[in-house]
Parts: sequence; structure tokens; C-alpha cells
Amino acid sequence: MDLAVIGRAVVMFAVTNVDDVVLLALFFGQATRRSVVVAGQYLGFAAILLASVLVGLGAGLLPEHLLPLLGVVPLALGLRAAWSAWRDRDDEPSVQTGPGLLAVAGVTLANGGDNVGVYAPVFAVSGTADTIVYAAVFLVLVAVWCAVGLFVASRPVVGRALTRWGHVLLPVVLIGIGVLILLDLL
Repeated sequence: MDLAVIGRAVVMFAVTNVDDVVLLALFFGQATRRSVVVAGQYLGFAAILLASVLVGLGAGLLPEHLLPLLGVVPLALGLRAAWSAWRDRDDEPSVQTGPGLLAVAGVTLANGGDNVGVYAPVFAVSGTADTIVYAAVFLVLVAVWCAVGLFVASRPVVGRALTRWGHVLLPVVLIGIGVLILLDLL
């Protein structure tokens, strides 16, 4: 196994997924079942890997100029969450159900357009063995990212802030991500 490939994979993953730690902390802060957040993260990231491999092989899942349209997913989820928070602002706090599997996966996929843009060219010039190493390292690092997100969310100060402000922060972050992704269309 080539340590240089592993090193490049770690750096590529970290650079393209640093913002996911914030999203994961927000999701874990609202989740009633942590396994849903982890499964959603893996599902979304698997879609990113699949798209990257297909684009890298030249099959092209989506034309590159359409990737920013994925910003509609977090934007819509953020607007929905903002509407729910505004609509329920005077209600007594209820039991939170937290984000669903498909919501986490959708946000992960939508936020991963930059990942596809970085991974696909690397996969295009890498051999099959190196691409498998990249994918394996990325999948291990998804677990690390989930652990970091859970760690951040479980800090008492952060946990109290997420409990108190998570219903406001999540829509703001999702809308911001959606807008930033859509701005790539310009």
C-alpha cells in the first residue's frame, strides 16, 4: 500500500469536508438517534464517491456545470426548517425527532459538489488500486468525522447552545450552504 496515496487521501478529505464537522455537530445536537446521522452521512458520501468515480471514468453522472444545482437540496431543507422554527416559535418545546436519514444524506451529497470536483480528476488519473485506496481512506475518515461531530455536539457548552439555538442555527447553516453552492452557477 502506497503511503503517499494514503497521505493525499487524508489531505483531500480533510480539505473538502472541513465544513461537514459543523453540519454533523448540528445534526447530532438535534438527533434522537445518532445512528441515523451516521447512516445518512455514509449514504450521502457513498453517492459522492459514486459520482466522483463515474465522472472520473468519463461516464459523467452530471455535467459539471449542473453540480451547483445540488445547492437546492440544503436550501430547501434550510427553508423548511426555518419555516418550522418560525411556525412553532410560541409553542412549548416538543420532543425533537431530529434530522432524517435522507435529509442528512441529501445535505451531505449537496454539500459534496466540491468533493466531486476535486475527487473526479484525481480518480481519472489514478489507477484502479489507488482509487480503491482513496475510497477506503475516505470511508474510514467519514467515521472519524462523525466522531468529531459527535464530540463537538456532546460538549456541555456546545450541547446547551445547540439545544437552545440549534433550531435557528441549522436553517441558517443549511440556507447559507445552499446559497453558496448555487452561487457557483454564476
